[in-house]
Amino acid sequence: MFNKIQNIMKQFLITIVFVLLSISIFSQKEYTFQDVIDIESSSVKSQGKTGTCWSFSTSSFIESEIFRLTGEQVDISEMFSVRNTYDDKAWNYVMRQGKTQFSEGGLAHDVMNSIRDNGLVPEIVFSGVKFEDKIYNHSKIIPEMKHVLDEFIKNDKDSKYPNWKKETSKILDVEIGKKPKEFDYEGSSYTPFSFAKKFKINSNDYVTLTSFTQVPFYTNFVLNIPDNFSNGSMYNLPIDELVFVVTNALAKGFTIALDVDVSEKTFSAKYGKAILPKNEEDNLKSMTEIVEESIVSQEYRQEEFENYNTTDDHLMHIVGIVKDQNENKYFKIKNSWGSNSNRVGNDGYIYMSLPYFKLKTISVLLHKDGLSKKIKSFLHFN
Repeated sequence: MFNKIQNIMKQFLITIVFVLLSISIFSQKEYTFQDVIDIESSSVKSQGKTGTCWSFSTSSFIESEIFRLTGEQVDISEMFSVRNTYDDKAWNYVMRQGKTQFSEGGLAHDVMNSIRDNGLVPEIVFSGVKFEDKIYNHSKIIPEMKHVLDEFIKNDKDSKYPNWKKETSKILDVEIGKKPKEFDYEGSSYTPFSFAKKFKINSNDYVTLTSFTQVPFYTNFVLNIPDNFSNGSMYNLPIDELVFVVTNALAKGFTIALDVDVSEKTFSAKYGKAILPKNEEDNLKSMTEIVEESIVSQEYRQEEFENYNTTDDHLMHIVGIVKDQNENKYFKIKNSWGSNSNRVGNDGYIYMSLPYFKLKTISVLLHKDGLSKKIKSFLHFN
């Protein structure tokens, strides 16, 4: 009888300890993250004093694609795509007679267009930064180019710039560098096109997806945002399906280029977090502790886009998934604001919650093989 009582008490104590331990674990608010998916990517870089996140993020994406396709690690020149895209932006501005935005901004498909039209080169061949600067700084480039283009557009017979292409090329040659036609890399000679071919990068293999209701789902359309100067088209999916596409692609080993609004107070490079608290008073707390987040519907997302609360701000590179101690999932996102600063947390990566992603994502770009057969059939995409 005594032994039976002892066993009962022992089981009771074990149960109490287990319950207390469980309460302790689930009441812990401070984030504890664990990797779920972590795909190979290159080291974090800094875009410096430029608005060229679109090239840094997509070049990082291409580097991961090269590793996935060939097993080789290559440092791609971000500025080669920028140099070529600035030429394209100048042409677009002149042909529209100055009635459009002319800035440093762009989108992921602009890098893919540059690869299609100009190829790729490695960073060691074309750094695109003046030696004395040591950091990227395009503060003079756009104003100087715009001055030339505006003078030409005036159609003044006494214009100092009758040949705008020649003049803007001079500016770009000085500030970024002359584009290489041939170069040596690891003992072999390449052109930009043969270099892209060597690493199996075909711009036709990539697709851009978005989620808005101004056009029917599962159709292809041009999203009218300021940086879409090249009129890149996107496939439209319901937001929950877009989340599934990204999650599923990551699980299959595909990374994703991301265009997203980072203007929210709860997007923080300092803390390395992007959270969407349900209550505004939890904004600061959400940077260090788990808080309740908003539920994002398709209607709410559309409303925030149409009232300009969600804008085309910044591009980054999704390379994995992490989870906190409550099993909440976050996309692991490589930023391009450097990693060695007191203002940069998580070594230059951002952990973005699914609610934040659902509300603030503008578009994503990925390899078509990262799509499920079902999604491909919906989009009529082979």
